[in-house]
Amino acid sequence: MKTYKFSVQIEAPREKVWEQLWSDAGYRQWTSAFCEGSYVESDWEEGSTILFLSPEGDGMFGVIEKKVPLEVMTFKHLGELKNGQQETKDWAGARESYALKAVTDHTIEVEVELDATDEFQGYFQDTFPKALHILKQISEQ
Repeated sequence: MKTYKFSVQIEAPREKVWEQLWSDAGYRQWTSAFCEGSYVESDWEEGSTILFLSPEGDGMFGVIEKKVPLEVMTFKHLGELKNGQQETKDWAGARESYALKAVTDHTIEVEVELDATDEFQGYFQDTFPKALHILKQISEQ
């Protein structure tokens, strides 16, 4: 597994960027780059289960490994959900982390690090910049 890094600078308050990342409405917008209609089921508390789902109810499951409000959110992926069944995958334990860092008084940089197998390299390198562009647009509105 390799760690991939992506980032975007957003001219918006930290609180607004955080809200767009993790609110139901914001999350659905920026993650549409990965899968139109995708959504999350979680209570968003550190240590809690999180389900990343497609409109059909399939997707991935994991745990919120670290949450520092307005600063860091890290997920540990554990496997896939298919037809309501959990399947552990060889990439179990992969992490996906989002850090919000101040660049200036009016600019926040969102830094994303994620672990992925080689088979997903092209997909993430193509799709993550698109998703972060959407995040930038909705945060700067």
